Amino acid sequence: MPPASSPGSDLALSRATTRERAARVRYRRALMLMTMTLVVPGSAQLAAGNRKVGQIAIRIWLVLVAFAVLSIPTGLVWHEYVFWLASDTALLLLLRFALMALAVGWAALLVDAWRLGQPLSLSLNHRRAVVGFNGVLCFSVAGTLLFGAHIVGVQRDFILTMFAGEHVSDSHHGRYNVLLLGGDSGAGRWGLRPDSMTIASIDEETGRTVLIGLPRNMANFPFAKGSVMAEQFPKGFDCEGCYLNGVSTWAQDHAALFGKSKQPGVDATIMAIEGITGVEINYWAMVNLQGFRDLVDAVGGVTLNVRQPIPVGGLGSDVTGYIQPGTRKLDGHDVLWFSRAREGSDDYSRMARQKCVMGAMLRQISPQTAVKNFEAIATASSAMISTNIPPGEVDRFVSLALQARSQKISTVSLVPPMVVTAHPDVPTIKKMVAAAIARAEGRTPTTPADAEPETTLAAPADTPTSEAPAETPASTPADTTSPAATEPAPQPEVVTGGSVGNLSDGYAANQTDDLGASC
Repeated sequence: MPPASSPGSDLALSRATTRERAARVRYRRALMLMTMTLVVPGSAQLAAGNRKVGQIAIRIWLVLVAFAVLSIPTGLVWHEYVFWLASDTALLLLLRFALMALAVGWAALLVDAWRLGQPLSLSLNHRRAVVGFNGVLCFSVAGTLLFGAHIVGVQRDFILTMFAGEHVSDSHHGRYNVLLLGGDSGAGRWGLRPDSMTIASIDEETGRTVLIGLPRNMANFPFAKGSVMAEQFPKGFDCEGCYLNGVSTWAQDHAALFGKSKQPGVDATIMAIEGITGVEINYWAMVNLQGFRDLVDAVGGVTLNVRQPIPVGGLGSDVTGYIQPGTRKLDGHDVLWFSRAREGSDDYSRMARQKCVMGAMLRQISPQTAVKNFEAIATASSAMISTNIPPGEVDRFVSLALQARSQKISTVSLVPPMVVTAHPDVPTIKKMVAAAIARAEGRTPTTPADAEPETTLAAPADTPTSEAPAETPASTPADTTSPAATEPAPQPEVVTGGSVGNLSDGYAANQTDDLGASC
């Protein structure tokens, strides 16, 4: 028979049990107060602390929740709303400070919830657990919000650095025309001689895009009427050794003629391109080709159809290797050489490959990819592009780019055999451009302003006169009776310099109504 316990020992055991239960209750209460603050900031104060502080915090929280709940469906239905949020620099600054204040305030509420849990009344083990739990919550919440503030700051700096334009330009005949200039980087070389020149003509409603390529070696061309360059060269750019890519250099050497212009070289190039094509330029963007390599790496590479071995490294003995044929995902280094390689090729094949790269990037860089690699993209883009697009227009062009992803891209390049670059027939060029835009807009180019001429420019004596894919001459009856007659004729699978086609017959990607199918 076990010995009977004394009344005193039973009472002590009962008191110990009661204290343990009370300690567990205080421990659970302390954890609950911090959890409540994590879920609804201010709820712990409202239940066990300063009710006024709790009411203010909960009201702020409800406003933020309501904003988020309304913004998500609004953004899904109206994409322009999201682009506006991501590009308005004043709003981004406000959001950054709001996130920083929210991080500090939320962390302070969590610390106060720990205080309300009366940690000194807890056992040593419970006290350590509560301190650890509170520390994890504070660092998690504050760290997440401060990182969000950092990302917002990166986005704002990106917008301010890249989009420095001050003047908004209205569309011309329902299209925005953006001149894309590619130039080598390096000390003293930024933008001096553009390596590539392309007009992206974008429908302001649908985003349907026409890429108009201009060769860097075009000569004897006029400038836009009434421009500074037209006054200096009334008969056109007909000086010895003067080519389109040299206009920028000439203008920078005579910068005084352009008054207070910050970019006389770009301004002069625009005067030339408007004079050649008849297309009014809204904005321009100068692409640093070395920064372009970093951008491709930031998005994880670009998948391209490599049709022939593409040399890497330069010309002749400078070639260090080759990009092998096949459908390949290329990194920034290889994409850059795919775009620029001239060994065993010519400038016009290179122009075709550059357009294939443009089309591939437009299709493959999705909003999800952009969000996932946002900071790297922003850093690369800031070093890659200089443009006069103002910050307030960013959301418009992002929206148009997303619309363009699902549509065909048309191209028209002012290159042989359609155009003799040494002596370009400017009226014919303007009709070619107008015809390409008309087809992109779903119009049959039958009017004198839109139709291509019955004959194209004369090619050099040693150049075959067969044309690259283009529409049937305007004099053919089929032009006015069958839209199918305006589609490019099938071209044999002949590959030269890595591009479908050849110099005599033209390269498919340079003259097409569907760039994706030609690459």
